[in-house]
Formats: sequence, C-alpha cells, structure tokens
Amino acid sequence: MDIRLEAISHRYGDTEVLRDITLDIPSGKIVCLVGPSGCGKSTLLRFAGGLERPLAGRVLQIGDVPDGCLNPLTYVFQDFALLPWRTVRGNISLVLEDHGIRGARAEAIIADVLARTKLTDFARALPKQLSGGMKQRVAIARALAVSPAVMLMDEPLSALDSQTRELLMDDLVSLWTRTPFTAVYVTHNLNEAVRLGHRVVVLSRRPGTIREVVEIGRPLSERGYADPDLERTQKHLWDLMREEARAADEELIDV
Repeated sequence: MDIRLEAISHRYGDTEVLRDITLDIPSGKIVCLVGPSGCGKSTLLRFAGGLERPLAGRVLQIGDVPDGCLNPLTYVFQDFALLPWRTVRGNISLVLEDHGIRGARAEAIIADVLARTKLTDFARALPKQLSGGMKQRVAIARALAVSPAVMLMDEPLSALDSQTRELLMDDLVSLWTRTPFTAVYVTHNLNEAVRLGHRVVVLSRRPGTIREVVEIGRPLSERGYADPDLERTQKHLWDLMREEARAADEELIDV
C-alpha cells in the first residue's frame, strides 16, 4: 500500500505549521523526514497516520494492504510505550489480543517477531530489566506483529546513546533486507536518514514546505559506517538545513 499526502497545509491558531506539502510514500521503501526543529515533521506524521486531520489537503491510501495485515498504519515511538507489568512476550501479545488473536496463531506470530528482532531469549523479561536498545526492539517487534502496511516511526532512536543507535540501525537494515517494509521515519539525525532512507525529504523552517527530496539509490545492505558517499549526502542535507536550523534554534531560545 502506498500513501500520498496531497497539498497538506495546517496551522495551530495563528501559527502556520505546514504549507502545501505533496509527498508520495511508495510501498516497500523507507522515507525519512528531516528539517529544523518545529518545521512540522511530527505533525505531518500524525496526518499520515490519521491521528489528526489537516485543515487543507488530504491523505490517500493507495492499493491493497499486505496479506495478514491487522493494522494498516502502526506507530513506533521514541519513548517505547511499553507496559511495565507485562513481559516482552506480553507486550507483543497485547496488540494481538486487541484483534482477538490467541492460542497457537498468536504464539506463531510472537515467535516469528521475537526471532526477527533477536529477542527470543528475552521473551519472559520485564521492561525494567532491558536496556534502552532492547526496549526499542520490543516496540519494533510489537509493530511487526500486526503486519502493518506502513510503519510510522517518530524519532525511534533519539533516546538512545550513539553506540546503541548504531546497533539498532544495523538491526533495522537487517529487518528490511529480509522482509522489506514501508515506513515514514522522522528524525533529527542526518546519519540515520542517509543510512536508513531510500528517500530523504528535507522540510523548511516553519511553515514547513518541501525544500528538496533526495533519493539514495544504494541498497541499504551496502551502506556502512563512515561511508564517503553517504557522508557527502549527509553534508548536502546539512547544507540545505544549516541556516534555517540556526534560526529555528534561536527562535526556540527566545521563546
């Protein structure tokens, strides 16, 4: 299933947040949204997921959802959103229980996503026993359990230290390489964007408009740490953003 954001504009009171955004999210691709603080990245993600409706424009879902899809659109948040009294297995089973899936079918789904996210040995652990990286793996496994058509990822690695972030990026690449999924991925981290994105969308300072869409043709599995080509792409993204990021930072400080 593809998503098309068509002529999206929005404001909160007197503040114009987004202006005339048209963007395609093709099936089987990861599209990263980057831009200065306050440019409307997370707002655009909420529109894509149907959590809010824009004042102008529309969001279209085009094509069929995957076989076995329980939730066409599923979020992965930066704060993990795990229930502390449930085990890893219990947090994953929760989304299946909401659909009335229990017993052998649920066990098969849970075993599959635990294996795909390298969590099989931690199925009985509680969230308090897990590192930040492991908690985010649980959140990703929970999202995968409903076989979503599109994953909406709101800065999923921002709460992690740099080493853990590198490991999780490797895990996401491995997951996508084995079973390609569709994702809209919001991040402030340009390294994440060039490592994970097939397409990087650069938004301007508020009101957010599309400054440039950068296509990265190299397969995810061939993108490594400190890759010169990716570093050049990252520098290009930063050149597009630098002055507006500085202005946005000063604006936030003044407030």
